[in-house]
Amino acid sequence: MKYVTGIFAALLAVLLLFMYPLYEQARSQDKLANAVVQGAAVRFVDNVRTKGYITPRIYEEFNAQLAATGNQYDVELEHLHKRYSPDYSDPADPATFRGSFTTFYDGFYNEQILPVLFPDNGRSSDDPSRRYTMQVGDYIGIRLKNVNRTAAVQLWDFLMNDNTEENAAILMNYEGMVLNEDY
Repeated sequence: MKYVTGIFAALLAVLLLFMYPLYEQARSQDKLANAVVQGAAVRFVDNVRTKGYITPRIYEEFNAQLAATGNQYDVELEHLHKRYSPDYSDPADPATFRGSFTTFYDGFYNEQILPVLFPDNGRSSDDPSRRYTMQVGDYIGIRLKNVNRTAAVQLWDFLMNDNTEENAAILMNYEGMVLNEDY
């Protein structure tokens, strides 16, 4: 019985003196990565909002800032283009215009944005055709989440004898309205 108690005390001491500080250090690394990701996303979206466009250089600088955290991210861009539709009592008769408009948004995502930024035409990154443009009143947003298992998630799973299905320890959503058309 004394040996079992001694072994248990030794395991508890190792757990408290080694594993828990290691886990807390990994969690603080995730918190720092989250702060870097948040800052990079805010700078990227605010830069795009004030310019009214995205260039390959702006997007690559943003990705370089994300890479500095040592994590891999799923980046989802969203551009909501503002559109107006006139209101008619009878859509087939233009004379029935009610004098008002309905506002709606067309959504554009990575599938539409990235081919403009990175086409297969060999043009330089400064070429105006590689600029994704937006209009004042549109919305630009970004969603980020890490796709790799961070050290904190791995240590937590080890300590709890668990298998966390969700890898995302770093999540970020940010969006805003386009304020300028500087192109």
